[in-house]
Amino acid sequence: MLAKVKNRDTESVVNALIKQSRKLPTELYKSLTWDRGMELADHKRFSLATDIDVYFCDPRSPWQRGSNENTNRLLRQYFPKGTDLSVHSQAKLNAVAR
Repeated sequence: MLAKVKNRDTESVVNALIKQSRKLPTELYKSLTWDRGMELADHKRFSLATDIDVYFCDPRSPWQRGSNENTNRLLRQYFPKGTDLSVHSQAKLNAVAR
């Protein structure tokens, strides 16, 4: 799933993740593995709102989020590095994700 966010601040990211996570059946969304970016500093609020556990990777260990790294490479087909994502709607992001 892809989520459009207004900003990269914690509140915007957590709100978008909460909204998107509610669209999946609970059986499919048990945990979220995140890197150590500040975007998910409020991970406790996310977990309380969604009942989804949040795990963090060790520093400089992207292999601990292998499916995320692979997805990022696949997304570059649609959004090359440096693309202004603000011009794309959530509907467009959903179409790309499908």
